[in-house]
Amino acid sequence: MRSVTCSMSVSLDGYIVGPDGGFDWTAPDEEVFRFATEEVRGAGVHLLGRKLYETMLYWETGDHDPSLGFPTHEFATLWRALPKVVFSTTLREVRGDARLASGTLAEEIEKLRAEPGGGDIAIGGATLAAEAAASGLIDEYRVRVHPVLVGGGVPFFPRDERRVDLELVETRTFGAAIVHLRYRVARRPGVVPGPGSGTRGR
Repeated sequence: MRSVTCSMSVSLDGYIVGPDGGFDWTAPDEEVFRFATEEVRGAGVHLLGRKLYETMLYWETGDHDPSLGFPTHEFATLWRALPKVVFSTTLREVRGDARLASGTLAEEIEKLRAEPGGGDIAIGGATLAAEAAASGLIDEYRVRVHPVLVGGGVPFFPRDERRVDLELVETRTFGAAIVHLRYRVARRPGVVPGPGSGTRGR
């Protein structure tokens, strides 16, 4: 069965966006960017909310980002070809290899799990990932911890007072003092994640 994965950058104190809405501290160097490219290569579909979808539209037309100072063509090519499901109540159409979600997050994941084909079901965006986590839909957390304390903002993990046991699968330290942690959710035999109600609004 296809795994549902959540991969994001996070500050050491647990936030993906600071209290001022900034996330300039997540800008990757070449080593981290290549690692993120390999994560995209391993995905079969990407689920994302409106904000992340609009942010990533850049890669639908731009083959490289000159501000980064290293090749980004491969990432752009992989991202354009990756099927995407966008969750939004305000968008009426989407561009590229994308479609608007027709059901709740849980319903879309159930449908994608049942479809033939490989690759992970990747989830991106703070709101959508928090919803998936709260509903027990995520199989793997892939966290890149940055050496910064931002003091508040948007937390990586939902505050739903629910215990989730994890198994460490992989660790890696990058030259920029960023630490990659990959955890798999420990499922008890015979127990499957609840469907959750899901929401469409973004």
